[in-house]
Amino acid sequence: MNSRQETGNTRLDDAARAGWLYYVAGNTQDQIAAKLGISRQTAQRLVSLAMSEGLIKVRVDHPIANCLDLAARLKSRFALDLVEVVPSDPTSSSTTIGIAEAAAGEIERRLRSTTPIVMAIGTGRTLKAAIELLPPMECPQHKVVSLTGNISPDGSAAFYNVIFTMADRVKARSFPMPLPVIASSPEERDMLLSQPMIQPTLALAAEADVTFVGIGDLGPKAPLYEDGFISEGELKALQKAGGVAEIVGWVFDREGRMIDGITNDRVSSAALPSREKSLVIALAMGERKLPGILAAVNRRLVNGLITDERTAAALLAGA
Repeated sequence: MNSRQETGNTRLDDAARAGWLYYVAGNTQDQIAAKLGISRQTAQRLVSLAMSEGLIKVRVDHPIANCLDLAARLKSRFALDLVEVVPSDPTSSSTTIGIAEAAAGEIERRLRSTTPIVMAIGTGRTLKAAIELLPPMECPQHKVVSLTGNISPDGSAAFYNVIFTMADRVKARSFPMPLPVIASSPEERDMLLSQPMIQPTLALAAEADVTFVGIGDLGPKAPLYEDGFISEGELKALQKAGGVAEIVGWVFDREGRMIDGITNDRVSSAALPSREKSLVIALAMGERKLPGILAAVNRRLVNGLITDERTAAALLAGA
């Protein structure tokens, strides 16, 4: 590649980054200038270039070189089957911005297929944000199945269970799990999962071609605790037992091993589909989630990852 081509590619990289900060992260041109260390006029020109070169649709279509490099290194290091790395907003503390858009694009691409698929869906804030970005679609050929129960401890619908929102958006056949997220006892969990109306849903989840899940941390603001699914005492017990994160309620330690007892023997979620026969993609970013993400990819609890630059770099540094 000659120097003129390299300059042009770098210019498009800068334009794509500026376009992402403006159209996805919602920064002003003054904020973009400050974050990229350029003048406001240059920021304005880069945003305009991103639009004129067709890099901007709803999402930034131009692959940023650093993101591609990080994705390739993550894929190789952890033997993952799919990795997408989105740009990081240097001043944002959001754990959804960017990856929700990327996940929505990946989900939409798969649902556009005319070949019928089974798509399994987890729960959580990032996944909810992604589903809300999907355009209205008609997908009667596909089946969408929930991995988790949709009933909160107080009997209300679980707020971050997305199966009904998704079914409404894409008009696919949907298979919810009409169960509490965490049962009151192991015996109740076993009884609920043995019901004739639940068994076909569990079997369908096991056959999923592609699965999208979030990773919840187990810190002081753990989603399982904040959303009322576990008590403070249970959270502390899980932490003491070495728990660092959870996927659809299943709590695991830094080595990716499931925690014995406590709440894991009461989780009503389906088991994660086979990572050898299908694709299980985690949507996760941020410092609080790092131990969980690292454990999940090291232990192959997932074989796909959508994350951001900062998280990708930290994963590679900590591997």
